[in-house]
Amino acid sequence: MITGTAFPGRYIQGFRAISLLGSELERLGRRVLLLADPFVADTMTEALTKAAGQKVELRMETFGGECTDQEIERLAELARQDGCDVVAGAGGGKTLDTAKAVAHHLQCPVAIIPTLASTDAPCSALSVIYTPEGEFERYFFLPKNPELVLIDSEVIARAPTRFLVAGMGDALSTWFEAKACRQSFSTNVIGHHGSQTAYALAELCYHMLLTHGVAATVACDQEAVVPALEHIIEANTLLSGIGFESGGLGACHAIHNGLTVLPETHHYWHGEKVTIGVLASLFLGDQPSKVIDEVYGFCLAVGLPVTLEEIGLSDPSRETLLRVAERACAKEETIHHEPQPVTPEAVVAALRTADAEGKRRRQATQSSKERPLPHARRAAA
Repeated sequence: MITGTAFPGRYIQGFRAISLLGSELERLGRRVLLLADPFVADTMTEALTKAAGQKVELRMETFGGECTDQEIERLAELARQDGCDVVAGAGGGKTLDTAKAVAHHLQCPVAIIPTLASTDAPCSALSVIYTPEGEFERYFFLPKNPELVLIDSEVIARAPTRFLVAGMGDALSTWFEAKACRQSFSTNVIGHHGSQTAYALAELCYHMLLTHGVAATVACDQEAVVPALEHIIEANTLLSGIGFESGGLGACHAIHNGLTVLPETHHYWHGEKVTIGVLASLFLGDQPSKVIDEVYGFCLAVGLPVTLEEIGLSDPSRETLLRVAERACAKEETIHHEPQPVTPEAVVAALRTADAEGKRRRQATQSSKERPLPHARRAAA
């Protein structure tokens, strides 16, 4: 059996690590197209330009909002016209996925500068392509991982806490999906079987979340960089990134993709919808009650959604859930990496059970001092 594990070329994380931007970009090229999401363009242009210094020439461009084929081609043409030999992305997951895809079209290095720890996109050789309306379209598998991932933990701490928590929801899926792929002998994202390194990092990701997740959330609420926050940034970004790509994907992300067919879910973050996929997968995969308790307890403690209503689906009909399930069970989907056969009807049953269990546990804790729901916390800018 052939195994394969993918890593970014260089991963740098820490307090005020952005100061290293110029020297790190200089290793890759001279003229850089820097794709920035609107928030970064409005608030960080001066800081990024200062950090780059005189070592490279920056051409900054604002991201259009969705990682679409049209946006990728628009940006690739801009880079060609300007003679750029490096592409960099600064912002959230869709911005970074777009930067990776643009660099692929140009056959040049890519540098990733996350300003959120909300997904495991930064380290991977994968871009998720959406329609202009925000519906999942396809995975775009790239031939190489980013040459550089540079994360300033001070920047992460200043972002709304909801993003960090959403990243924990995305990372929460890593071990369950990797374990499913190992049990079913399914291949990972790069087309090989997972290595022991990949499975170990995926499991470490899960334990890091359980150990440091609550403390990191409290610290982020205070915009404070402490070791617990650093650990969760690493779990959300590096461990989850290597874990999903080299361990493999399963039901959790397939159910997320199914949820994107419903417009009501489009205002919720990737990791929040993946969390619902995780909870449904617990019942789909017949997990023991100890694990179910552990996962629901973690979600409630950090403020992840545990009911469908918390991602915009108030009392969805069976027909609505069947649309989600049919998309999740499409022929090409990763739900078929699960060790047991999965049907749309089974996914509907798992979603309804997970939702009912979430309601039961939410109601049981209403009178306690649980953290508020993620969309009720510090609002995204």
